[in-house]
Amino acid sequence: MNFDKLIDDVIAIEGDYSNHPEDRGGPTRWGVTETVARRNGYKGDMRHFPYEEAVAIYKRNYWLRPGFDKIATHAPRLAEELFDTGINMGPAIAVGFLQRSLNALNRNGRDFADIQADGKIGPRTINALERFLAKRGSGGETVLLKAVEALQGARYIKLAEQRPANEAFLYGWLANRIG
Repeated sequence: MNFDKLIDDVIAIEGDYSNHPEDRGGPTRWGVTETVARRNGYKGDMRHFPYEEAVAIYKRNYWLRPGFDKIATHAPRLAEELFDTGINMGPAIAVGFLQRSLNALNRNGRDFADIQADGKIGPRTINALERFLAKRGSGGETVLLKAVEALQGARYIKLAEQRPANEAFLYGWLANRIG
């Protein structure tokens, strides 16, 4: 897996500077909101937020800290999707989608025990993933990826239903974040 390409792909979707009036994230550059930038020590105008700082934040907060690097050793395409989903919705939500999907795909516990959907990647989540992939073979990652994306798509629609201003983003979310 080429992490630099992964970052470049995400930033290509996120774009440069934006401050959309309907976006609760406020001023954003390279997909990093002002709140996240400030939390990570940036004090300047978001129009000048450096690309290199965005890359460092993505790697630290959205790849290593949630443990998507550990997922990548078993299922690289799934890890890429979790990374992207984590950037857009939060890493804990992305991990929760994975955990819920694994639980729903374990054939009522016959393949492996349910895991707590706590939004954290730990030994039990990794073990469940390993067992799922061992049981399902080469197609397992694809099916698991579809399950995660189904939950993601359902969440986008729910966000638009709950807050009509989010309808401004729904088409782009579905076009650029699913599939």
